[in-house]
Amino acid sequence: MKKIALLALGAVLSAPTAYGLTKKADKPQTESTVRVADALVPAPYGSTHMGGYLGDKLDLCIANRLMAQDVERVVQPFRDKPDGSWGFRSEFWGKWYTAAVMGYAYAPTPENRAVIDRAVQELIATQDGNGYIGTYQDENHLGEWDIWGRKYVMLGLLGYYDQTGDRAALESAMKVADHLIAEAGPDSGVNIAATGWIGWKGLASSSVLEPIALLYEKTGEQRYLDFARHIIRSWDTPNRLSPTGIRLVQEALNGTPLWKMSGAPKAYEMMSCFEGLCEMYRITGDRLYFDACHKLIETIIRDEIMIVGSGSMAEIWCHGKMRQTEPMYQGMETCVTATWMKFLYQMLRLTGDSRYADQLETSLYNALLGSMAPQGEWWSYYASLMGERVHSHQQFPDVVMSCCVANGPRGLMITPSWAVMTDREGAVVNLYGRMNSTVQTPAGRPLSIAMESDYPVEGLVSTEIGLERSETFALSFRIPEWSADTKIRINGKPYEGYLVPGTYASIRREWNGGDKVEIELDMRARAVDAPSGVGDKAIVRGPVVLAFDSRLIPRRDGVTEPPMYRYEFLSDAEGYVDVQKVSDAGVPALWMAFDVPCVDEAGGRHTMRMCDYASAGNSWTEGNIFRVWTPQPFDFRHLYTNNLDWHVNVTVGVDRPEVPEIYRK
Repeated sequence: MKKIALLALGAVLSAPTAYGLTKKADKPQTESTVRVADALVPAPYGSTHMGGYLGDKLDLCIANRLMAQDVERVVQPFRDKPDGSWGFRSEFWGKWYTAAVMGYAYAPTPENRAVIDRAVQELIATQDGNGYIGTYQDENHLGEWDIWGRKYVMLGLLGYYDQTGDRAALESAMKVADHLIAEAGPDSGVNIAATGWIGWKGLASSSVLEPIALLYEKTGEQRYLDFARHIIRSWDTPNRLSPTGIRLVQEALNGTPLWKMSGAPKAYEMMSCFEGLCEMYRITGDRLYFDACHKLIETIIRDEIMIVGSGSMAEIWCHGKMRQTEPMYQGMETCVTATWMKFLYQMLRLTGDSRYADQLETSLYNALLGSMAPQGEWWSYYASLMGERVHSHQQFPDVVMSCCVANGPRGLMITPSWAVMTDREGAVVNLYGRMNSTVQTPAGRPLSIAMESDYPVEGLVSTEIGLERSETFALSFRIPEWSADTKIRINGKPYEGYLVPGTYASIRREWNGGDKVEIELDMRARAVDAPSGVGDKAIVRGPVVLAFDSRLIPRRDGVTEPPMYRYEFLSDAEGYVDVQKVSDAGVPALWMAFDVPCVDEAGGRHTMRMCDYASAGNSWTEGNIFRVWTPQPFDFRHLYTNNLDWHVNVTVGVDRPEVPEIYRK
C-alpha cells in the first residue's frame, strides 16, 4: 500500500526534531506548536546502525571529516569578523556542526562529545550583547551572506539542543533570532527578501525561515511564528532585487520551470526556503505551504534531476534532465545534492510516499557518495557525468573549507534517520543492507530489526524480527520503483499479497520474536535512454548507475587499442541487459564492477567493463576519466582523445586542488 495519505490537519503530536535526533530537553515540547503530524516518523538517532559499504562510509566521514575538523578554524571568523561587504565564512561552522552533531549521535564516544561540546561553547562565547553571532561588522549587517550565516548558526545550536538538552544552546539561538527580528522583522521596515547578495535575489536570506520555524516548534513563542509569516509575505513584495518579488509559493504552485522563476534559479538556496515551508506546514496546517512544496519537488524531479540523483549547472537550475548528456563544466554542486536529499527527507516524512525514498536512495548511492573522497576526509565541489573527479578547492584558506566539504556530510548523516521509520501501523523499512535498528511497536514495545544483505551488490535481503512478546502490527517494506519482479517470503513461505513497484508492501500480521522476512529484489540491469532523445544510453542496476572508467580498459603500448571500435549495449526487448559481476577488477577502491555485453557493427559480441558511478574516477587523479552516458553506437577510437567529450574540467579557473595536508589520512 502506497503511504500517501497525510494525517489530518489539527492532529497534535510532539514536534519531530530537525534531523531525527533524540529529544533530551529538560522542557517538554509544547504540543500546540505542531498541527500536522508526520506520516513517517524518523527513528531516534542512534537507534539504527549500518554495516557493510554504507556503514564504512558513515564511519569514515565521522572519523576523518567531522571529528577531524579544526574547530578553531571555523570559530575564529566569528571573533575577527573578516567578511566586510562580502564573504560567507559564517556558514561553515553551522554546516559542519549540524552534521557533526548527527555524527556524535550515531557514534556517541567521549572523544566525539568533546568535539561538539568545545565547538558550541567557543561559538557561544563570540555572541555579543545584542545577541549577534556572525562574521560581519555592525555596519554591514544584513548585507551579502550575513543572514545566511546566521541561519546556519541557529541550525547548529538547535541541533546541539536537540541532542543534549543544553538550554544554553537554545537560549543562544533565541538571542540570535531576536536580534535578527529587531533588524529585519515585521516592525523593522526591512523586506528580508531584498537583503543579501544581489545575484540570488533574497533567496539566501529568506532561507532563515527554517530555523525560525523550528524555534517556534521548540518554544511556542509567538514572535517566531510572526517572523516566519513575515518572511513568507516578503516573497510577494516587489523590491530592488526582484521587481515582481520572488513569488516562490505562487510560481511553485504554477509549475513554473525553475530556470524561469522570478527569483534567481539558484538551486541550493531555493530548496532551502522550501525546507522552511515544510516546517511551516507542520506548525500551521496551512495546506498552501504543503502544496507548494509538493508541486516544487515534482517539478524538480520532472525537469532537473539527472540520472545519478542530483541537478544544477554552475549551481543553478538549468533544465538539467534534458541537458545531462552535454559536457558540463560545473555540474551537480554537492551542496545541491545534500539539500535535495534533505528536501526529499522532509517530503518522505510528511507524505509517507515511497517514491521519495526511491529518490533518496538514488542520490545516496550515486551523486552523494560519488562526491566523497574514498576515505571521507574531503568532498568534491562539483560532480559530473563525464570527465574527472576533482577535489573541492578551499574557498577561504584561513578556514580551510568550502561550502560543499561542509555540506556533503549533512546529506550522508541523515541516512540512519530514514533507513527505518515508524508510522501509526508499525515500522517502515526504506533502505536495505547490513544494519540493526530498534524502534517501537504501536504498543510501545521495543522492536529490533536485524538485516543481513550485500545489497545493492546482491538483491537478497534477510531480516530477523526481535520482540519481547507477540504483537499484531504492520511491517512495511519499500518495493523500489525499478524492481519489476519482487519476491517476499515470511518464515520460508511466499507472501501472497500484491507487490507493486514504487509502493510499500505493508504486511500486517501477528509478529513473533525470531520471525524472518526474505526479500528478493529484481537486480536486472536496465539500459536507459537519454531523456533528450540524442541516442545516448546508460546502464542502471538496482539503484546504482554504472559508468565507464578508463582504469578498466587500459591502453596498450601507449596506443588506444580497445577490444572493438563501434558498439551498442546488448539488451533484450524490455531493455534489460545481462551484466555479469566481476569479483576482482584489479582496481583499488572499486566497489562494484560488471562486464556489460555489447555488439559491434558487424554483429560480433563483446563485453565492456563498467563500475558503479561512485567508484568511477575515484583515484582523483588527472587522466582517470569516466563516463555515464554512452552514444549508441560508440566509437572507441575516440575514447582517450583529449576532447571536451571526455575531459571536463569541473574547476574552471582554479588549479586542480588537493586535500589540505591537515586533513589527509
